[in-house]
Amino acid sequence: MMRSLFSGVAGLKTHQIKMDVIGNNIANVNTVGYKSQSIVFTELMYQTTQRASGPNGETGKAGMNAKQIGLGVMSGAINTAVTQEGSTQNTGNAFDVRITGESFFVVSNGSGYNFTRDGSFYVDAAGNLAMSSTGYNVMGWLPDPITGNIVQDTVQRLQILSAENLTSNPQATEKARFTGIIDRNDTNVLSATGKAMNFSFYDNLGYTYNARFKLKATDEKGIYVLTLDDVLQGKESILDEFDASIFVGANTSGSSVNAAKKNNYSTVDGYSLNFTTDADGNKVYDGTITVTDPNGGTSRTLDPADIFNADGTVKAGQEENANEYAAAFGLSSYKDLLALTVNEATTNGGTTTVAATSVLKALLNDGAYTNADGDTVNLFDGGTLNVDGFTTDAGTSVKLTYDAEKGTFVGLNGTTNLKEFNFLLTPKDATAKNPFKQIAMDLSASLNLNNEKTSTISPTYGDKDGNGAGCALGKMTGVSIQNDGKIYGAYDNGQTKLLGQIAVANFANAAGLEKTGDNLYQATLNSGEFDGIGVDVSSDGGSIRSGVLEMSNVDLSTEFTELITTQRGFQANSRIITVSDTLLEELVNLKR
Repeated sequence: MMRSLFSGVAGLKTHQIKMDVIGNNIANVNTVGYKSQSIVFTELMYQTTQRASGPNGETGKAGMNAKQIGLGVMSGAINTAVTQEGSTQNTGNAFDVRITGESFFVVSNGSGYNFTRDGSFYVDAAGNLAMSSTGYNVMGWLPDPITGNIVQDTVQRLQILSAENLTSNPQATEKARFTGIIDRNDTNVLSATGKAMNFSFYDNLGYTYNARFKLKATDEKGIYVLTLDDVLQGKESILDEFDASIFVGANTSGSSVNAAKKNNYSTVDGYSLNFTTDADGNKVYDGTITVTDPNGGTSRTLDPADIFNADGTVKAGQEENANEYAAAFGLSSYKDLLALTVNEATTNGGTTTVAATSVLKALLNDGAYTNADGDTVNLFDGGTLNVDGFTTDAGTSVKLTYDAEKGTFVGLNGTTNLKEFNFLLTPKDATAKNPFKQIAMDLSASLNLNNEKTSTISPTYGDKDGNGAGCALGKMTGVSIQNDGKIYGAYDNGQTKLLGQIAVANFANAAGLEKTGDNLYQATLNSGEFDGIGVDVSSDGGSIRSGVLEMSNVDLSTEFTELITTQRGFQANSRIITVSDTLLEELVNLKR
């Protein structure tokens, strides 16, 4: 009878443990990433009063089974349903993430690794991704600073909002394309000045520039001439020591002029430059321009000495001739021409003004002139058009050919299937670092069709997929986490940057992990070790979803059913004790 009492007590204790497990499950029904537990009962032990015996062939006596009396019950195991996923809760927070699959997030407090399914993260003051509940750093991999690709090495804290990640570096434009239609009846294309087209692009530092192209028709159908007319710097250009134009203009604060060097200058249609030969046999521009009457009338000569004063200003009544003189160089006004004067410092601390005519002579010949102090002033070697390996200065042209039957683009400079030319700006100093990159300008998408006398052709940076467009410095506008755990920053310049990747840990026996509280687990001898590197979540078919959390996998209907059976089991074990007590009472009463 005493054994039944202890069996009842063991039953009560074991059912109490089961109640503790059930109560903990129900308490954590809304805990993020919680994995429910269940208990397995096992027999405690047995007292053998008679051992088993085998059959006796000599006596013919049969064998006897052992006689054993059980002494109660005990908890055999408490299992965790680690591999059973919980339901999904939408939060809308980009830093709330959940894992699908059997992997775990790797987190650290600086002294070791822990593991969790709780993906409720935030970014701390240092820009680190961390657990909201504990402040432990989320571990992962960072990109290579040179290639930008993720390096899967020993995990480290993900400082995704570091100072360098808050901005996106500028990029120089490397690709561009002309799109749209050239209508051969367009009056702009047929004019002497041609159809103007502007092309904006970036240098390595994110400063903007605007290249001005002119497109003109020729006497041959399907043949057009594209000319680089000028390049203007942006408002915040690194070349701000120059005037607005990189090619034409003067610098009033130094001893260099940003004009393009021209050994053999081709003027616009209707003008020609007059050259003489010096003592060495070199061709020298004498400053005069011959204007040819397009109607076959008398040609006339424009002499800068008749138009300009020694200080570069226009003489009274010569404004019209000054505009005409400027037009020969593709300038719209004599005011642009007057920008070709430069203030030079003198040895006595004053300044002297070099006239436009002197600058023009230097511009069109040797690219340099001597100022009043005997200092040599070098001119800026401007942009170049590079076609099939040949370079020409700004102002020269490339020939475009279109199919007369289909109107599609054929090639450049008479070369079939040559669909692009290279546009490059180079500094005057060959040893100086060039902030510009060569821009491949593709014309293959342009067409030569009837469009009601309107041409829509225009250049734009980037190829058809937007690659090589270049950009200015960008400021971060948002962060997103992809299904493979890669974290990208989005910037207002249209760029994205890979900031890092969340690493995960897999275990041979995930149920062998030990719960340490705060939604954390740690590795044990029976779970398998963490190698310190981790794996890509997609390596076993899992994924990471952003904006959602994994909720508890507790099933309340199951837990309440277990409550009923546990209550009845506890009740039954208490009856064992009550009945056993009654029997003891009857035994004591025998004495009476």
